[in-house]
Formats: sequence, C-alpha cells, structure tokens
Amino acid sequence: MADPWQNAYDFAVQVARAAGAVIRNAGEDEIKVQTKSCAVDLVTQTDERVEKIIIGSLKEQFGNGTHCFIGEESVAEGEPCILTDKPTWIIVPVDGTTNFVHGFPFVAVSIAFAVNKELEFGVVYSCLEDKMYKARKGKGAFCNDEPIKVSDVNDINKSIIISEHGTDRSIEKVTKIFSTMQKILRIPVHGLRGSGTAATNMCLVASGASEAFFEIGIHCWDVAAGAVIVKEAGGLVLDVDGGGPFDLMSRRMVSANNKVIADRIIKEIEIFQVVRDDAPIQKK
Repeated sequence: MADPWQNAYDFAVQVARAAGAVIRNAGEDEIKVQTKSCAVDLVTQTDERVEKIIIGSLKEQFGNGTHCFIGEESVAEGEPCILTDKPTWIIVPVDGTTNFVHGFPFVAVSIAFAVNKELEFGVVYSCLEDKMYKARKGKGAFCNDEPIKVSDVNDINKSIIISEHGTDRSIEKVTKIFSTMQKILRIPVHGLRGSGTAATNMCLVASGASEAFFEIGIHCWDVAAGAVIVKEAGGLVLDVDGGGPFDLMSRRMVSANNKVIADRIIKEIEIFQVVRDDAPIQKK
C-alpha cells in the first residue's frame, strides 16, 4: 500500500534545509529587530522572509486547497490559529529569534504536519549546528539520518532538565517560573539548561542529552515537530497539570524520557494561566 505522506515528509526535510541556508546567509540588513507582543518578543525580516519561502514552497507543492497552514508570523499578523481535520502544516521559520539576533548558536527551522488533528511527522533543522532532526509517527526518530533515542536515566538526581523563561516578564509569571526552577534545582538535579529554542530543547530530550524539557507559554508551532520527534525517540509529552494528555493548543507541556522523570518534574511546576493558541481573537 502506498504511503500517503512520504512525499510530504521528504519535501518538508528539503524545505527545512533550504530555509536553514537562508538563515545562515542572512545579511546584517535583515537582522533589523522589531517587536511583537512585548519588548522582548522579537521578529526580524528573516523570520518573515523565511516563513514566506516555506509556506510558498509548500503551497506550490500541495496547495490545491486541501492543505492548511499555521505559521508563527502569519498568526502574529492576525491569521487564525485553528487546527482542523484537514492536512495542516505547523511552521516556525526561525525558532530562537533572540539567539539569531545576538549570534547565540541555537536557531532552528521547525515544520510539523498534522492530519485529523493528529501529528504525522516533525522536522527540526538546527541550522547553525547543521543537525537535521526528523521523525514520522511509528517510524522512529533520527538526527542526520542516524537513529536517536531518549536517555535511560530514571533517577531524577542524575538528570539534566531544560526550561525557558519566555517573553512575558510580568511579576506574577516571572516569580512562578523562577520559583519552579529553584525547586527543581533543589531536588537536586545535575543541572538546569536552556538553548533558547523550544524545538531544539525537545530534540535534546529526544537524543538523550537531557531528561526533560518543560515550559508554560510556548506556542503550538514551537513544540509540534518536537513532540513527534520525542515520542518516536521513545519519550513522552504530557500536560504540566497532573501529567494529563498533551494538548497542542494549550501552550504548556513537559516532554521527558520517561514517566518517572516527568511525574517528578510536574510535582514542582507552579502553573500560571496563558491564553490558548486556538482562543478566539479579541477584536480591538
């Protein structure tokens, strides 16, 4: 029986690699910083250019009206963020824009594909490292075509945990974020890390370099591709509230190598409210 999504998967890898080349070759004139939701939520001309390249390429290949697109910059411009049963591409053109602006060497292109609201595959290209992470549902996870798997650590005291502090700098949220980090450090764990890109963080869990990554305030495009890669590498992705099922639109999750580590991390997370990605757009 023919595989209906193999061509889409292969094309996504090609598009991600091409987008990564654009990012690597971006000139200084393209790194003109603008802001979105707040002063530390950055966007550059490269973000916008790369998203247009990715979506344009995908529409040219599959744009017969049956495919939908959720792109980070498109949503920032007012496009709806709704996941339907239609084949849907979920895209981050430059994951780690702040890193990109500062020359911090973790920047990724993230492309996920969902059908009937189920993630079918994910591609994350850490373009400055030249690492291509990819996975298809039921077919394993890979980095530069080599199989990857999560670590076998079960002892939280021997783990490295990843998290980020996000772009919302309100006192309530910053306090809860750092209170959570403090409690996790005092378990104690071997270390607390963050690359500055959620997609890369999830791939670090998938490849066994870290035991878990959690964050509240991320978006569906940040974690969609990584969720497939983590699961196919033998890990799991859960909600931060009691370890319930992962909800792509909830803007919160923990990914881990196993449930023992995930449950221990979840015990320490101080939850705060965020607006869902699929919430109705408020008219001004």
